[in-house]
Amino acid sequence: MLNKKMEDAINKQLNAELYSSYLYLSMAAFFESKDLSGFANWMQVQAQEELSHAMKFYNYLVQRGARVTLPQIDEPPAEWESQVAVFEHVFEHEQMVTGLINDLVDLAVSLGDHATNNFLQWYVAEQVEEEESSSGVLQKVKLAGDAPSGLFMLDSELGQRVFNPPAPAE
Repeated sequence: MLNKKMEDAINKQLNAELYSSYLYLSMAAFFESKDLSGFANWMQVQAQEELSHAMKFYNYLVQRGARVTLPQIDEPPAEWESQVAVFEHVFEHEQMVTGLINDLVDLAVSLGDHATNNFLQWYVAEQVEEEESSSGVLQKVKLAGDAPSGLFMLDSELGQRVFNPPAPAE
């Protein structure tokens, strides 16, 4: 059974993961409106990843006999000034999520909740990958700038990304 503080914090994180999925889907729609289908694909895959992260939290709560709560998801932005602005937002958002995950780990440690701490270590590692990935794409987008040939090549590259669901917990 989860401590009520931990249950509430994980429910809050579940909502944050759903918001992340919603945010990336909004970014995908933005890129579709700019005829950048590869950029949109990258964001759609990112949205799927975040939804899978939310479901891992959902399933963990159920597994631990806790109550899942689903408050309203905040509305994400729908417009950005440029491709660079979108990926700057992505990188900043992933850094914020890293902070949220670290706060959950700190709470689990303070409560002596070793099972939850163990569960959260997957997210700690995942956030390292998320920050690296978003930073890498941001640097490429900055390099491409507004050059049509650079955007075309990057759009093609980002269109190759596919969703790989995380392995189920053992």
